[in-house]
Amino acid sequence: MRIKFHRVERKEEPTFRSNLQIKVPEVFLIDENDEAIGKITIEAALKLAQDADLDLVEVNPKANPPVVKIVNLNQLKYEKEKMAHKQKMQQKKVETKNIRLSFRISEHDLNMRKDQAEKFLAKDNKIKVELILKGRERQYPRKAAEIMNSFVSKLQANTELKTEVEQPLTNQGGRFTIILINKK
Repeated sequence: MRIKFHRVERKEEPTFRSNLQIKVPEVFLIDENDEAIGKITIEAALKLAQDADLDLVEVNPKANPPVVKIVNLNQLKYEKEKMAHKQKMQQKKVETKNIRLSFRISEHDLNMRKDQAEKFLAKDNKIKVELILKGRERQYPRKAAEIMNSFVSKLQANTELKTEVEQPLTNQGGRFTIILINKK
């Protein structure tokens, strides 16, 4: 049997067209001091960039005429990468933690799972609570739903955490799941 591997395509960052890659006859120029010079020919803009020992970079290619700026291309790329990295670090990462209950769970074990869930919610993680019915347990789906609902009500009874149901109780072939979050 042949195994197929799918390639994951990476999103490439937008590359800046610079210097001779710009193929339009007329551009709107902004110089190295961020002052708008106005519409000029591409040859004149390239001459000004060479005189300043900098690059002519297309900043807004969709404008009419395209907006170009006289800057150091490597420095511009570095600043864009730095900004993207900073935004990525500021993104909030939410993990989904799993808690599995059983049909014949004891009160002590249920309380331990509740404490564990409260710790996860305090750390702003999502919780996926699962209860899987095995064998003859499948004849009692109402009992399983009661166990899940009592677990959720115990979590919501905690006044320090504001637990909300993100995805309501679902039953898929003997597997009951519910997803909870901490709303601040």
